[in-house]
Amino acid sequence: MDHEAPHYLHHLHVPGEERFVSLALVNTRFALSHGPVDLLDGTEAAHLWLVRHELLPDRVALNGRQAGRLLGLREASRALFEARAAGAVPPGESLDTLNSALGAAPSTPRLAWAADGPHRADEPDTGNPVAAALSLLAEDATELLTGAEAEQLTECAAQGCARWFLRSHAARRWCTTKCGNRVRAARAYAARKGR
Repeated sequence: MDHEAPHYLHHLHVPGEERFVSLALVNTRFALSHGPVDLLDGTEAAHLWLVRHELLPDRVALNGRQAGRLLGLREASRALFEARAAGAVPPGESLDTLNSALGAAPSTPRLAWAADGPHRADEPDTGNPVAAALSLLAEDATELLTGAEAEQLTECAAQGCARWFLRSHAARRWCTTKCGNRVRAARAYAARKGR
């Protein structure tokens, strides 16, 4: 564990982030009791996030424009998640942003051979590592939005949380037990105060 990192980096991931890195990207902006948190606040923070998620080698620099594209993809993905959950048509600019990231480093089909045998592997163009990282994130978001898990995609019901997760059962409303406990404590306080 990195003891120098801010405490909010040590929080448990919400359900689904281990399978979909695009969900982790959208969840880089959330709120804590002391206020809003943005894990991509600045070029260095964006670079660190990409490196920690094994999307970009540490030696590859990230400039401000590229960090801005990552932020744009995050916000576009959030808008697409919101539209999917609401059963609505997303804003055209969100679709354009995601599709632009998909096309920035088109994948090349390859035959890969693992211990269990051959399989197809689509590898993004690595000539531009940052474009490849954004393309992988966009592809991951596309897979989440169009796959079987899309029905489980839910925004946390805790006021101010703004994180998204994959529900494991229909009754689940909060991304973590911490958010659920916070909501229950607020309800109990309001009930006591109302008496």
